[in-house]
Amino acid sequence: MVNSNPVISLSDVQHTAQLANLPIPEDKLPKLQAQLESILQFVKTVQTVDTDNVPETTQVTGLENVWRKDEVEDSRTFTQDEALANASSTHNGFFMVKAVI
Repeated sequence: MVNSNPVISLSDVQHTAQLANLPIPEDKLPKLQAQLESILQFVKTVQTVDTDNVPETTQVTGLENVWRKDEVEDSRTFTQDEALANASSTHNGFFMVKAVI
């Protein structure tokens, strides 16, 4: 449905497409104008909804982050000797690698 008093003119559609670097053919501009008008009408409808008694929602699943304490678990860590055991080259307790330039 084409609005007789469009809020968005064809030149507005063309300018917006140009700003977004979208090549829109001239024959597609009226269809795009009607679609943008429809979107704006929907936004106006949504803006009229009374949300005064609706609590703010940040998420809807009810799930919460579960964090573990940041503690070292010795059973899951290597000693320095274990970590270096399969290294092809070490120096003073560190891995040695070729320079990356």
